[in-house]
Order: sequence, then C-alpha cells, then structure tokens
Amino acid sequence: MYTLFKKELNGFLNSLIGYIVVIVFLLVIGLFLWVFPLQFNIFDFGYANVDGLFLLGPFVFLFLIPAITMRSFADEKRSGTLELLMTQPVNDLQVILAKFFAGVVLVIFSLIPTLIYVYTVYRLGLPSGNLDLGSIWGSYIGLIMLGGAFVSIGIFSSSLSDNQIVSFILAVFLSFFMYIGFEFIYTFVISGKTGLLIQSLGLSDHYSSMSRGVIDSRDLIYFLSVITLFILLTKLKLESRKW
Repeated sequence: MYTLFKKELNGFLNSLIGYIVVIVFLLVIGLFLWVFPLQFNIFDFGYANVDGLFLLGPFVFLFLIPAITMRSFADEKRSGTLELLMTQPVNDLQVILAKFFAGVVLVIFSLIPTLIYVYTVYRLGLPSGNLDLGSIWGSYIGLIMLGGAFVSIGIFSSSLSDNQIVSFILAVFLSFFMYIGFEFIYTFVISGKTGLLIQSLGLSDHYSSMSRGVIDSRDLIYFLSVITLFILLTKLKLESRKW
C-alpha cells in the first residue's frame, strides 16, 4: 500500500495538478485577505486575525479537492488500468486508502504556505503577537479534517463514473450538500431537538466547533465517521464489479 501511496502522491507532484491546487488555493485566499476590499480583508477589518482564511478555505476546497480526486478511479476506468491495478498484491481497501492519504497529504501541502499569512498577522498585531493561536490551530485541524472528508467524497464520486467531469460535478454537489446542505434544511425546520439534530449532521457545524479552538472528541469522531462512510461506499462500489 505504501508503494501505491507514493505512486499516487508522485502522480500529483510530478504533474501540474498538485502545483495548480496549491497555487490557486494560496492565490484566492491571498487576494481575499490582502487585496480585495471586502469583509475578509485584514487591513480593512482592523483586527489581528486570520478568520477569513478559515471562512473561505472550505469553499475553495469545495472546488479544488473534487478537481484533484476526479481522476482517482475515473481515469483508471477510462484507460482500462483499473483491472490491472486490482491484480496487484493489494486489496480494494488498500488501493482506496492509498489514494485517500495521497489526497490528504496534498491538502496539507496546500495549507502549509498559509502559515506565512498567520506569521504576518502575528507580527502586524498591536502589540505584536496579539493573536488567538489556540483558535488558529483548532481551525487548521478542522480544515484538515474537512479536507479529508472532501477527499473521501471525491474518491467515492470518482468510483461512480469513468468520466472525470461527471465525477467532478458529483463530488462538488455531494461535498456542498454535506458541508452546508443540512444548514439549509435546518432553517426550514422548527427549532428544537429535531432541528439541532439535523444541523449536527452537517460538516459545517462540526468544523465551526473546532474553529473555536476546542478539539472535542465528538467532532473528531464525526469527521472520522464521514470519512469511513465514503471509503466503505467506495469499496462497495469497486466490489460491485465482481457481482
């Protein structure tokens, strides 16, 4: 599995895909934080924080992560290499996990350069260092977990079709629904236990919780459960070719 993981990761890093993802992510976030005169602009906001990074990050990931995962299985099916891959001394789950972890590592790579933004705001604060680091680290962990959930959704979507565009659109739709769809449903449900239960099913609710700097085991279990669910669905879809 490790060999396949390295192959998948090198496939990202030896092509333009990995670099485009990192550059686009940094460019979009950077423009909103430092250039565009909007509510996310750090200079206009007047406070030493990088909340805009963690508010915008999920929506940028909603499109970038499906773009890197759409070829995971769709390309294998189209080129006819999927069956050849499955004849290797690895099982379906190992193949899925190798692709999943390669995608997560690429997500982490895209986040590492944003530490420059954090350091810049840290130095610009008055006094210097006037920054809620606990909330920031919690937000980073939440963004990594959210990225992992989007990667698992993207890989599942890729297993459903041999067309990369179809896989991309499906991944965007499912990721969007899992992230904010339950929030929309919640607004149409009478407040109470039912409404709170529906709201808690969405990724956004648990991501927001972690962004406060409190790493609750319930949030971690939720993200791991979502990731596990879509990995198992992918495994089920791959096994269906044998039926």
